[in-house]
Amino acid sequence: MNRPAPSSRSAYRAFRTIATRWMDNDIYGHMNNVVHYSLFDTAVNGWLIEAGVLDIHGGGRIGLVVETGCRYFSEMAFPDAVTAGLRVGRLGTSSVRYEVGLFRNEDDLAAAEGFFVHVYVDRKTRRPVPLDVRLRQALEGISG
Repeated sequence: MNRPAPSSRSAYRAFRTIATRWMDNDIYGHMNNVVHYSLFDTAVNGWLIEAGVLDIHGGGRIGLVVETGCRYFSEMAFPDAVTAGLRVGRLGTSSVRYEVGLFRNEDDLAAAEGFFVHVYVDRKTRRPVPLDVRLRQALEGISG
């Protein structure tokens, strides 16, 4: 089985820096794998909020995660600074595949790369709804 090589920062379209925390380390002295997923979620939702296309308190549309995955290439640990690179891998009618690379400190190659798929739904009914124009335009701006 050929294992994919980690991507470089240039493979991503938007970036967010996230500080690691003392509690992110596990007994083995590195960041626990569950933290990577939290960083993915923080990076994507933070970017959506900053882009003005996600209102977490009053918006009628929300993204629900329906699929995730991650590949680990090298260790990270507190007190590393992590830069999350973002891009959209697939844009559907009501769904988006976000791809995220996590870069340790100033490293050019990703320490981990993952994805998750949001299906956008009506906040009340939880039924899928098409992406609105503003959200689609923002996502197209970071499409890979």
